[in-house]
Amino acid sequence: MSIELNQPALRHARALVRDGKVVRDERDDWSEAAPTADQENAFIEKHGWTEYSHWHLGIDRGENHETKGAYSFPFGDFSKVHRSGVISAESRAGQYDHDEIREALRSLLELIDKDTQD
Repeated sequence: MSIELNQPALRHARALVRDGKVVRDERDDWSEAAPTADQENAFIEKHGWTEYSHWHLGIDRGENHETKGAYSFPFGDFSKVHRSGVISAESRAGQYDHDEIREALRSLLELIDKDTQD
């Protein structure tokens, strides 16, 4: 398993933050905000796998790209970036030594928090 930074997803996340499509919640809120399996399935059915991939900063190119197992480190609810999701994913990326993904999530969190201070 070789998980890489999903660059299109990072660009998507940054664009959402710049457009103000952010929920500024706290870390513990992610357990309630994260999409359920049924919500994920409905999103995939409606929008396809490419759009689904844009909501995950990790991608395993060794996995079938039309399976959920190919994608990791979700950061939003398919309409907005959740600060809690970014924090949770950053922590998990650090735990599993995915340094590039962790740094991307850290920069995304800084962008979210900077936007709050402006």
